Amino acid sequence: MRILFIVPLAALLAACSSIRAPAPQGSKATFAILETTDLHANVRSYDYYKLAPDAALGLERTATLIRQARKEFPNSLLLDNGDTIQGTALGDYQALVAPVGCGQTLAIYKAMNALGFEGGSVGNHEFNWGLDFLGQVTASHFGAEGANVRAQPCAGPSFPMVLANVVDARTGIPLFAPYRIIEKRVSATGPDGKPLAATVKVGIIGFTTPAIMGWDKRWLEGRVRTEGWRETAQRYIPEMRAKGAEVIVAIAHAGLDGAAYAPSMENGSLYLAQVPGIDALLLGHSHDVFPNAAGKAAGFNLPDVDKVNGRVHGVPTVMPGLWGKHLGVIQLALRHDGRRWIADAGAAKVETRSIQRPDRSFVEPDAELAALVRAEHEATIAYVKTPIGDTDFRMSAYFADVGDVSAIQIVNQAQADYVRRHVRANLPQYAQLPVLSMSAPFKTGAAGVADYTDVAPGNMALNNAADLYLYPNDLHAVKIDGATLKAWLEKSAGRFNTIDPTLSEPQELVNAGFAGFNFDMLTDPDVRYQIDVTQAPGQRIKGLAWRGQPVRAEQEFIVATNNFRASGGGGFPGLDGSKTIFASPDNNRAVLIAYIKSVRHLARAANGSARSWRFAPVKSKGAVVFRSAPGKLALAREAGLAGISVLKEEDGSGKGYALYAIDLRFSEASASPAGRE
Repeated sequence: MRILFIVPLAALLAACSSIRAPAPQGSKATFAILETTDLHANVRSYDYYKLAPDAALGLERTATLIRQARKEFPNSLLLDNGDTIQGTALGDYQALVAPVGCGQTLAIYKAMNALGFEGGSVGNHEFNWGLDFLGQVTASHFGAEGANVRAQPCAGPSFPMVLANVVDARTGIPLFAPYRIIEKRVSATGPDGKPLAATVKVGIIGFTTPAIMGWDKRWLEGRVRTEGWRETAQRYIPEMRAKGAEVIVAIAHAGLDGAAYAPSMENGSLYLAQVPGIDALLLGHSHDVFPNAAGKAAGFNLPDVDKVNGRVHGVPTVMPGLWGKHLGVIQLALRHDGRRWIADAGAAKVETRSIQRPDRSFVEPDAELAALVRAEHEATIAYVKTPIGDTDFRMSAYFADVGDVSAIQIVNQAQADYVRRHVRANLPQYAQLPVLSMSAPFKTGAAGVADYTDVAPGNMALNNAADLYLYPNDLHAVKIDGATLKAWLEKSAGRFNTIDPTLSEPQELVNAGFAGFNFDMLTDPDVRYQIDVTQAPGQRIKGLAWRGQPVRAEQEFIVATNNFRASGGGGFPGLDGSKTIFASPDNNRAVLIAYIKSVRHLARAANGSARSWRFAPVKSKGAVVFRSAPGKLALAREAGLAGISVLKEEDGSGKGYALYAIDLRFSEASASPAGRE
């Protein structure tokens, strides 16, 4: 009997010893929120498409920044924003080629577990492989239709995943826990100036872009639904406060958009920040770095957005780019009012820390992470070396913005061929309609000077196909009329700024705020059109013709594209899912691989030179300039581009880009005019 009495008493005493009195009024503490976002399965500093190390990316280098920040800030919380599991050949390999089993942890989560991540949310790309896969790899209790199908969770992240605005379509219950309150032990300073230990209750709540319902409609329709940014926050944040959260961190997988509020808007963070009670806002999805005093993104220059100090409607806000290139840091200044900790928004400090040092070298990678995922890394490399064909020309996107289709035409050919064969066999009612194809240069330098598609002449392997088609989209075909086709191309032409030919100072050709993956183009010998960059957006497509005849507004076409675009991704006019006549079970990359295997030998004349579009000839008083990787002018010549010259091999930004110019007078020429190079 005495033993039975002593055991619970000891447990009670131990429990009592862990209970600490609240910090006294006037106590202070610095508390750092550390964020990663859009890691996209980049565990190693390695480019699987080029089969080469790439020191400019990778969680193994962000890990060094994380360890440094933790030494600097003993009080910290490490969180991830989402788009974590997809984006490299490693992610594809573990999802599609050798899918991880229930007892296996994804390589990216293994690394994050080792680094001691303490919370995370869910991005749009987490849904790319369906709910069952997502439920398995995140160790969550939901299956293919959001049902609780496993008595025990599978292996996954050892930190809580939160997501408030995606709910089961039948029950309205959030797919993941909407929020979590984490108790953090902190070192503080009492009102007497002496150190003390205390506890801070930090609430984390997650949001993702409602655009998932269009982009991954095949997986999500009828199974889940999304709820509005603002409405969801207004529901849960008071509840979090009532349950004791002293500091609330909103993890929003979205950027900033100044459009009128809509619950379904893609980027709703601006309106999320207006909901009272949020102490720190972590952004993602748009792959930008915020704060950034020089940032030109439209969302950075909205009223109530402070791009210098990192504030959105006064809320300390950070976004650390993508691929582990940066670590977001928000230093919160906490004070205790005698009842709870309060964050002083005005005193917060917000910054992003780059893995690239000022001298352009990079921090060292974390050797432990590399060893942890060595087996998965090596298996992926072996997989992507699988041969599929060969090419006699270099397929690159360095000059895709000015007309080089070497990395785009083969994608369009594969898509069009697939759809034509399907229509002939299964959709005879459409057999008389022309089949076109749209694709875009997916890699145009947005993430750095190495971020361009580049497939060398010679043997081709699976990694080259993944370089040519970056995303795990599914092939879709839409039936549209000529008016919609023209509107589609007008939207794509938003890639360019409006050029004033009377100005003598240099003008930037490319609109940096318009993603390269939205620059859809035709590469069909039957189609011709011009882009007049002197005209306002929406009025730039001139002379659109098919087989030498002007395209009529009512003329019908079938266009091969991907599920993202067909379902409304990018906001293209007339594309909302209703025009889809065929949703392929095959993804675009698989279609491309099969086509290359069937052709075997690719040649520029047949597979890399069909330019449907040109710039309308313009005589500009000043230079029209654009940026690309240095030392690539010969590629423009090989592609037959006219009027391209190098102004500076280093553009002065410190990011490694070269500054090129294009003489728009010669955009229809087949060779560069004398003296321009």
